[in-house]
Amino acid sequence: MNASELKDFLDSKVEQYNNPKFIESDPIQIPHQFSIKEDIEIAGFLTATIAWGNRKSIINNASKLMCLLDNTPYDFVVNHQESDLEKLLPFVHRTFNGDDCIQFVKCLKHIYTNHGGLEKLFAKNAEEYSLQKSISKFKATFFEIEHLRRTQKHVSDPFKNSAAKRINMFLRWMVRNDKTGVDFGIWKSLSPTQLSCPLDVHSGNVARKLGLLKRKQNDAKALLELDQSLRKFDKNDPVKYDFALFGLGVFEGF
Repeated sequence: MNASELKDFLDSKVEQYNNPKFIESDPIQIPHQFSIKEDIEIAGFLTATIAWGNRKSIINNASKLMCLLDNTPYDFVVNHQESDLEKLLPFVHRTFNGDDCIQFVKCLKHIYTNHGGLEKLFAKNAEEYSLQKSISKFKATFFEIEHLRRTQKHVSDPFKNSAAKRINMFLRWMVRNDKTGVDFGIWKSLSPTQLSCPLDVHSGNVARKLGLLKRKQNDAKALLELDQSLRKFDKNDPVKYDFALFGLGVFEGF
């Protein structure tokens, strides 16, 4: 396929997968259970944090986590007492355990109490066409309070050559308004032009088969290469192609 044909192909796949049916089998369904902005972003952030492995397991465990937060994640985060955190101890998803969960709640309270919330913090260090600096600065601020060292591994840092797939996915959910009801578009201080594609095994393999990506590792350098390729097709909304790459890889075995 030439560039024009490839764009048409990917645009058709975006249309196929970027619709409400996508929500039914995707972790994004968890934040869709909420209507208050802060509930949506905290539910989205915690769900994205554990979004690796089997998708059914991710959804089940994220649902359990919301129940542990009394299905009012923002209120729980900002108003919890130390004794409220004990019920989080049994939680586990892969290597993310109850201690990590408790630490995340404490760090999120710090973000909302002292830094104006998640949106304000990510927007503070945003660059014109990238949020990778924002992600790195976010991690530093998230863990600037006393914390468990082991929990740091659950927040990626692009400046340490991570593709930061889960945080880029979370940012897509919050920033991108797809007008179909999948992504939320509730963060008005950031623009879809600044987003990067959530790069994982599936999207990476499809991107390589389509000639959008040459680098073999799924790291920060590969993410930059993929971003540059996708921006040639749509500079205003490059990460809409995440739906195409993911759909081709997961649902079609492309």
